[in-house]
Amino acid sequence: MGFNVTCTPGRDAAAALVHITSELPALVIYLDPVNMAVQLPPFPGGADVLARFCRELSREAAKLADHLDETQGRHALRGDLGGEG
Repeated sequence: MGFNVTCTPGRDAAAALVHITSELPALVIYLDPVNMAVQLPPFPGGADVLARFCRELSREAAKLADHLDETQGRHALRGDLGGEG
């Protein structure tokens, strides 16, 4: 089943590795107030698929965080701070 959803993280948003059972790990995303769990696909090779997805998610999330830091965050380069530039 596929679906599209757009959420924004609240102030208490977090993510965690959770074991639903001893053999069923999941990535849980607590968006404050929406929660979402990404679980192991129920087919042969599902662990490889989930591992690959988690690595891609990690890379892309780091890119987004870097972009936000550069353009809007504490590391943003701003011309209005005085000095040259």
